[in-house]
Amino acid sequence: MRRTEQPSRRTVLAAAVAAAVTAGSGPAAADTEEPMTTDTAQPTRAVPAHVDNRAWTSYGDWWGGTARGTRAVAGARPGVAIAKPAGTTDYTDPHTGTTARWEYGTWTSPVHRLVVPATEAIVSWNARTPAGTWLQAEIKAAYTDGTSTPWYVMGRWAAGDQDIRRTSVDDQSDGKSSVWTDTLAIDDPSTGLRLASYRLRLTLHRKPGTKATPTVWRLGAMGSDVPDRFTVPASVPGLARELVVPRYSQEIHKGQYPEYDNGGEAWCSPTSSQMIIEYWGGRLTPEQLAWVDPSYADPQVCHAARFTYDYQYAGCGNWPFNAAYAATFEDLQAVVTRLGSLTDLETLIAAGIPAITSQSFLKEELTGAGYGTAGHLMTVVGFTADGDVIANDPASESNEAVRRVYRRQEWENIWLRTKRYNASGKVVSGTGGVCYLYFPARPTAAQRKALTAVGVPV
Repeated sequence: MRRTEQPSRRTVLAAAVAAAVTAGSGPAAADTEEPMTTDTAQPTRAVPAHVDNRAWTSYGDWWGGTARGTRAVAGARPGVAIAKPAGTTDYTDPHTGTTARWEYGTWTSPVHRLVVPATEAIVSWNARTPAGTWLQAEIKAAYTDGTSTPWYVMGRWAAGDQDIRRTSVDDQSDGKSSVWTDTLAIDDPSTGLRLASYRLRLTLHRKPGTKATPTVWRLGAMGSDVPDRFTVPASVPGLARELVVPRYSQEIHKGQYPEYDNGGEAWCSPTSSQMIIEYWGGRLTPEQLAWVDPSYADPQVCHAARFTYDYQYAGCGNWPFNAAYAATFEDLQAVVTRLGSLTDLETLIAAGIPAITSQSFLKEELTGAGYGTAGHLMTVVGFTADGDVIANDPASESNEAVRRVYRRQEWENIWLRTKRYNASGKVVSGTGGVCYLYFPARPTAAQRKALTAVGVPV
């Protein structure tokens, strides 16, 4: 988050893309069509009705896909991993210029038909990538007019940064839809065109001759068709509870490690992620933090910024990269979704699940914030007796100042709207209720019930 009102990443990217250029499936082998198997699992009906979530997490899910050089892995946390590689491929890292050869295998999901024909889709994954391995996640969607998108790359990712630079891929479009960093979006929703269904594809890579492999435990996508709106109806307060979540300020990291999006003043997303990771017990070892200048407070925030950084977007705010980072901690899983109201957040808080929300606003639109922003992440940790939002806002001058109370109706509106006016009076986009949810790999019955109630499959 930057203190001044600046264009959102989607506005910047939309202006930057002058032609519809389709980026192929990346470093994997030529695009051969897998069998058109259909997803027979019953999709979770999301709340609200304009969101559809599907995730592949079980051993049966991984067996139900199409494997080329990969295998389903059983156990407490089933996944998919490289078996006998399907082949080798060369990948030139655009951010280092280094070309290396990799063995690879692919896994492709069955077709999932969206309960809600969508204007947008966001893919997220949870995985382990040991040294010498990385993964690529893709989506191919069918339109409601009977045509299809190409395979769009939604991320090239590794937990570390020693083998490749984790990256989104720009300049992907077919004239009907485009990829904006982490979001596949219909170019002109007013035409009525929508995404009707999709498949996801993983390409898992490892250095030739090794036995190391990425293992993916969760792969999913959230499709949504949030109606255009400048305002949203206010929900009725229903919960008074506050969770004890660590409080970290991004602002005390100003000037630190400017190679990661100009330092701490832009680290709202990883700072929020680190708060909730530690709420669930995730801790970094002294060895993991040894690279951080010992004079810096809260070195784990610096670590989160480095390991969520998207080298193409040149920032730490890539939504799926933050979720993937959270899921590298033992016994955590994570997902990017949209929620429909503060009632949904109350449902989660009641079950002990805090949330990270994305919002944009003018200074005068959020009483007590003291700043305006084109995009900012903060952590919702509870509600007052009056129903106001208790947030750990990382855009605070100190850790002690992080806890904020924001007026319910103001906060709900800036989070859920899809249209707003910026400081120049121009109509720009809002996030429409985007939310990161981090929760245990084995949630309790109450947590499972709450997640299901807000449309997140577990």
